[in-house]
Amino acid sequence: MRSVYLDYAAATPVAPEVLDAMAPYWEDAFYNPSAPYAPARMARRSFEDARARLAHVMGARPGNVTITAGATEANNLAFASVDGPVVVCAIEHESVLACAEARGGRVVGVADDGMVDLAALREALADDAELVSVSLANGEIGTIQPMRAIADIVRRERMRRLEHANPTPLLLHTDASQAAGHVSVNVSSIGVDMMTLSAAKLYGPKQVGLLWHADGVEVRPLVLGGGQEGGLRSGTENVAGAVGFAVALEQAEDLRAKESRRLRKLAAWVRRELVAAVPDVVFSGPSADARRLPGLIHASFPGVEARRLVISLERKGVYVGTGSACAASRMRVSHVLKAIGLADAVAQGSLRLSMGRATTGEDVEYAVRAIASSVEEERRRSRREVRA
Repeated sequence: MRSVYLDYAAATPVAPEVLDAMAPYWEDAFYNPSAPYAPARMARRSFEDARARLAHVMGARPGNVTITAGATEANNLAFASVDGPVVVCAIEHESVLACAEARGGRVVGVADDGMVDLAALREALADDAELVSVSLANGEIGTIQPMRAIADIVRRERMRRLEHANPTPLLLHTDASQAAGHVSVNVSSIGVDMMTLSAAKLYGPKQVGLLWHADGVEVRPLVLGGGQEGGLRSGTENVAGAVGFAVALEQAEDLRAKESRRLRKLAAWVRRELVAAVPDVVFSGPSADARRLPGLIHASFPGVEARRLVISLERKGVYVGTGSACAASRMRVSHVLKAIGLADAVAQGSLRLSMGRATTGEDVEYAVRAIASSVEEERRRSRREVRA
């Protein structure tokens, strides 16, 4: 039986080059980078070099990059930078929505393809909003948001406030964890004030992330203690993780254009074959390639339970997700599918197929056959139960 992994949006394997770069810092160069002696100072230099390399890919200054224990912490750190109302998109990651809910945040709806409602966003800013957070790309249905248009709305609102002598600040944050490696994460071109990235989505180590913030943004610490990371993130620095993150982000950027083209071709083939095999399949997300993550397909099979499909496919050696791993672990219809208005009867049969660097044409051919047979098996079983 073939083994086909199609859940790269949930987790990626650590790339060999990343693993090699990290290896010395687990044994020979294990030193605490805050210690005063020479070997520890070398570890410090490696850590700061990794920060500089990460910043370079983002077109940023190293001093504006805070290394965190993953994207969730970085998102929380971003929200901690404001006291007033926040505005978020309805299909944000759970960590962003939870931060917003804790602050009584305003949630802006989306179209049926996941695109944020720009008019509603503009209205939600009012006079008192201090932070807007919209993910660069959604990891469940693949929607790439128009961040430049969102940044323009924020800029115009700032100008309007200045004209009306309203001193309330307004910041724009994006969680670009799912987008990195597929979309440019140059902070100048995106136009944001803060950005979150995760190594775990980039063939880097898990539990390593970062928050970039622009000059003038006052980020406040969540973790207090020894004052590491400029006082913003106390705790012994993860030198191996930072070094691996830097290599992973550099490699992802180098491969971005070529790999995106390859994944788009594979995804287009999968869509065609799924339609041929299961004509009533429903795809979610934008129809235009430019507005959708390459290699990610959200497909729903009406009348079939995703939970049973996942189990059936696992028996065939095909590993897929039903959405974000956070929602999938509870096997419930995700907030993303509710936000785009997908009917429950359809949403309950949803699978997310996300391809990666190791995915081949033979892999997706096998996966499509397995999906088609599993859908048919489940529908036959349902018909038998109805007759009984």
